[in-house]
Amino acid sequence: MDIGVLLPTGTAQWGPGDDPRELVAFGRRAERSGFSSLFVNDSLISPRIEALTMLAALAPATESVTLGTAALMPFLRRPVQTAQTLASLDLLSGGRLTVAVGAGFPGRFGRPLYDLSEVPWERRFARLDETVALWRALWAGADSFHGEILRFDGIPPATAPYRPGGPPVWLGGGTPAAQARTGRLYDGWLPYPPDPADYASGLLNVRTAATGAGRRAQDVTPALFVSVRVTEDGEDTDGGRRELDAYARAVYGMPLAELERIQAVVTGSAEQVRARLTRFAEAGARHLVVRLGALGLAAQRDQLERVAGLIPALRATAAADAPAVPRVQRDTLA
Repeated sequence: MDIGVLLPTGTAQWGPGDDPRELVAFGRRAERSGFSSLFVNDSLISPRIEALTMLAALAPATESVTLGTAALMPFLRRPVQTAQTLASLDLLSGGRLTVAVGAGFPGRFGRPLYDLSEVPWERRFARLDETVALWRALWAGADSFHGEILRFDGIPPATAPYRPGGPPVWLGGGTPAAQARTGRLYDGWLPYPPDPADYASGLLNVRTAATGAGRRAQDVTPALFVSVRVTEDGEDTDGGRRELDAYARAVYGMPLAELERIQAVVTGSAEQVRARLTRFAEAGARHLVVRLGALGLAAQRDQLERVAGLIPALRATAAADAPAVPRVQRDTLA
């Protein structure tokens, strides 16, 4: 079991007087506390530290943690230049990069961003898959690429990533179509279903698609994106929900009741959170990307330590369940 944390790179998550330069120290603290990965998200909707810039700052400041995106939106960037940037990050981190990608969503989290990027909304999933295929071709030394949407000739020599073939690329998405595409084309799956049963059935679909495409089921890393708040001593679950509601409204502009119908959200005492996350581990999740439901860097650090206290028990649960759920080889995670 790998347990990572999403860094609070958005300004909506900061408190008065918070210094964004503290995020590098936050990442180092997470590594020392036992987290195995540091993730950042990507958007133009609200002000934030740009995702790949944040990872570049973390690469020399950390030693062993995976550095990842959850999720990168490739349509915001030129595809050839992005391949170069990702290869450079893989080099600077010594092969610790993992790239989870997404195509955006309808409404304010999707189509307006395509308009800003001057990229058509139509065929966005095909464009995403072709972009990833282009990256992989360039990382392998190709000087041309001919897809249905993206076509390039005479591409100059690209920077070679640290690992042959480049960093693993995961897909963020929980629809049946996304599950099938993950199994056929991607190295990992990063959804956020509220119900562990839905995660289990989705993972089965991913693995079925993988074997149908001639791949091994265990070649696809089963990950989960989940928002977590561990309540303080003496604080009841309602208190934790109030804090998460404030977080949801500040970050998403929606109440918690609406957010948790869409995304996995867990709050309660340490034991309650451990039990709920264990259900996802039993459903097959082997890399948790935890978003800390707190506002202000001080509160984020407090939640970081509370979640870190759960790591040994969660890893023990995953180890006990390992015979039933194939373990992805470590080199696809690191």
